[in-house]
Amino acid sequence: MEFEVINQFWELIHEKVESWLEMGIKHLPNMVVAIIIVMVFALIARIASRIVSKVLHRVFESKQIADLITAIFKVIVFIAGLFIALEFLGLTGTVTSLLAGAGIIGLAIGFAFQDMTENLIAGIAMGIRKPFQIDDVIEANGVFGTVKAINLRNTIVETFFGQLEIVPNKILFRNIVTNFSTQGKRRVEVPVGISYADDVLEAEKVIIEAINQQDFVIEHEETAVYAESFGDSSVNLLVWFWIDYPGEPGFMQARSGAVNTIHKVLAKNDILIPFPIRTLDFGAKGGEKLNTMLTNREGSGSANA
Repeated sequence: MEFEVINQFWELIHEKVESWLEMGIKHLPNMVVAIIIVMVFALIARIASRIVSKVLHRVFESKQIADLITAIFKVIVFIAGLFIALEFLGLTGTVTSLLAGAGIIGLAIGFAFQDMTENLIAGIAMGIRKPFQIDDVIEANGVFGTVKAINLRNTIVETFFGQLEIVPNKILFRNIVTNFSTQGKRRVEVPVGISYADDVLEAEKVIIEAINQQDFVIEHEETAVYAESFGDSSVNLLVWFWIDYPGEPGFMQARSGAVNTIHKVLAKNDILIPFPIRTLDFGAKGGEKLNTMLTNREGSGSANA
């Protein structure tokens, strides 16, 4: 009885092995073709990725972004070949299961690393749009300085105080970014006040002439002085002029030189930069001068004596 069971078990295994061998031999040509398809797509992915890499390294400032896109492209081409090979073998269900599993895994990863993914996508988008490049001077979300590196997840900015600010790319992508290097020039504004007794037009004339004599000033026809407002003690003027930026001298040096120039030219032409003037009003109801109060107080003291 035991031998009969063993024989039946052996016959079942033998039949299964024979059916597998027959199926394998039957599908052997398809398997060879599928392997060739995978190898061909692997070769295509390798060659195409090299071409794409060269193009992307010319397009993108960031090497990391170019390498990431190249790797994604290479994997997509290889997976496409793998799926075609599976379809050729008749494993349609396997392909469907793989696609469904990849979708679920991608969704889970997206939720788990939402912040990282958002920074990554923002970095790629900025690499395509190129709102700024390395060595550009930018200002965004309270950060003001020179771009030192553009990475996949963040951008490194060196402030003018010497610190390195690591800014997530999503912040730069969402907020307004001011690029001071795009135009190659920058306007400098210097406020100054002159006394009410002086001629505003004369002050404008001498300031413009003096500013335009400075080596760092460009586009002399754009140099201007505007009467901005009436202050408590002065007529407030606003001096505008343009400089090369980034360049030498820097913004702070140019503005400092302009302040010194304005101060000297106003003093030379006897135009007063007034000190703040305050009028003190005495008495319970106001309108009474200090000397009048003192005189009245002295008179009252003499009468009482």
